[in-house]
Amino acid sequence: MDAATRAEEFRRRLDAAAEATEAALDALLAPTPLPGEITRPARLLEAMRYSTLGGGKRLRPFLVIESARLFGVEGASALRTACALEMIHCYSLVHDDLPAMDDDDLRRGRPTAHKAFDEATAILAGDGLLTYAFDVVADPATHADANLRADLVLALARAAGLGGMVGGQALDLAAETAATPLDQAATLEMQAMKTGALLRFAVDAGAILGAAASEQAMALRRYGKALGAAFQIADDILDAEGDTAALGKRAGKDAERGKATLVSLLGLEAAKARCDALVDEATTALGDTGLGPRTEILAEAAHFVAARRN
Repeated sequence: MDAATRAEEFRRRLDAAAEATEAALDALLAPTPLPGEITRPARLLEAMRYSTLGGGKRLRPFLVIESARLFGVEGASALRTACALEMIHCYSLVHDDLPAMDDDDLRRGRPTAHKAFDEATAILAGDGLLTYAFDVVADPATHADANLRADLVLALARAAGLGGMVGGQALDLAAETAATPLDQAATLEMQAMKTGALLRFAVDAGAILGAAASEQAMALRRYGKALGAAFQIADDILDAEGDTAALGKRAGKDAERGKATLVSLLGLEAAKARCDALVDEATTALGDTGLGPRTEILAEAAHFVAARRN
């Protein structure tokens, strides 16, 4: 597959994953209660749907779907896992935007959840999405094998929680008021938790669903780690160079809040070079899976992450 064809196929699959994820999330966030539920409060459900539907590139679901596809796994198992991951990602955005955290008014080009509803409803919407994500993964509808579902639940909890995304957010907030700015090693650790952990889970999930050999799973994890780091640097670069209209959220807020980023530590050009090097690391790791041309779309995803403009 030549470069132009590969890029076109990547966009097609990214769009297809986004469309499938949107439809599945819409169905999951329907008003009809599931067995064991009593009712779904209308305003809370509206806030959950507002925060989850109709926006985003759905990169994380795409990575779950494409990683599972490497091992011949397609259909409900991959899609439901992808939806669960996207629910956790969206919950994290709702909570990150709150006045107590990043205090943002704009997300994906429209008012953030606490502005569109109110703070209490936004907090509960995030809580609901987080909890529902584990409901979806634990449900036998996701996979018939209970042990595999337990592996997914454990991996997702580790990625999303204390030693992953939530812990990374705590470190990020603490760094804003610390007497001594984070050094490069501490910044990389914080970013690997806050942003990288969920992206790593996306490819770990594909390996779990596909019963990948240990060497293949480790290679995919290295890919996910490099991809997550490249994603965060690209995000920092966009915040420094982009504008609010293009980004769909407030630009320049990292410098404004004194956030620890590789742009602030290394400078813009060095950060761009580091991002390119991470893309190379990611594609090299894919080569170590031994899966050959099947990994081309995931390699293209790494290039997309580095080159994105919003």
